[in-house]
Amino acid sequence: MHPDHHASVLKKIAKELGFDFCGISQAEFMEEEAPKLEAWLNKNYQGKMGYMANHFDKRLDPTKLVEGAKTVVSLIYNYYPKQKLPEGKSDYKIAKYAYGKDYHFVIKDKLKTFLTLLKEEIGDVEGRAFVDSAPIMERQWAQKAGLGWQGKNSLLLNRKMGSFFFLAELIIDLEATPDAPMTKDYCGTCTRCIDACPTDAIVQAGVVDGSKCISYFTIELKDELPQSMKGKFENWMFGCDICQDVCPWNRFSQPHHEPQFELHPDLKEMTNKDWEEITQETFSKVFQKSAVKRTKLKGLKRNINFLKKD
Repeated sequence: MHPDHHASVLKKIAKELGFDFCGISQAEFMEEEAPKLEAWLNKNYQGKMGYMANHFDKRLDPTKLVEGAKTVVSLIYNYYPKQKLPEGKSDYKIAKYAYGKDYHFVIKDKLKTFLTLLKEEIGDVEGRAFVDSAPIMERQWAQKAGLGWQGKNSLLLNRKMGSFFFLAELIIDLEATPDAPMTKDYCGTCTRCIDACPTDAIVQAGVVDGSKCISYFTIELKDELPQSMKGKFENWMFGCDICQDVCPWNRFSQPHHEPQFELHPDLKEMTNKDWEEITQETFSKVFQKSAVKRTKLKGLKRNINFLKKD
């Protein structure tokens, strides 16, 4: 069968499974990205995220993740919520992506179905599915597949829906006609994300010092939070959406249609006092299937204590 046909089958299945966009790239070594990644690591922008320095070659070469890989399929899945955490009940905030069920499970299930449907339609196809779960340069592949460009906050921006979405990939040994890469940067002279970041984590256009990012502090860092950052978190206790909330492209965000991403009903009722006195029982109930489990109760309490006014 022809690569054009394979590409149309991939896009048809993506649409059936609720993905908003599907882009296709040829699986090859990302030569342009190698020096950028090396420079980022050399500046220790990964902070205590030691895993970022592992598997350097695999990050840049999809054929090292899937033997015989010919195609990288990049997918976008919306998570912009219909309903946000109500203001007035509590000052504490969590990133919108963590409102519902952990996206790793939700999207991984969809990708498994994707591969099954692909085999039914095409025949024997070997490949692997990725959701923020392996050394793969998601944003760079998505840009190469024409799904958007990397904004000044380093996130992928899409002209039709902004940036409140998850990226996922299939690396497969099926040849499919690639899409044209996105070569234009539509941020222009706008610097709203850089200006709004309270910890100055965006060190230059498209480059984030991960070790200064509020998401890093509240999720990845397991040590005590540095006192130099006291008063700079703007009440974010898990993750941070500041650079996305101020981005003009996110005026195009539309609510998602994924029931599993709906705001947990108990979250709507939490007050400052409830958060400050949260027990293991409440934490386990509210965040049973949530990405917030990554911090564990101990980490969440540490973050809340750090936010409390002395």
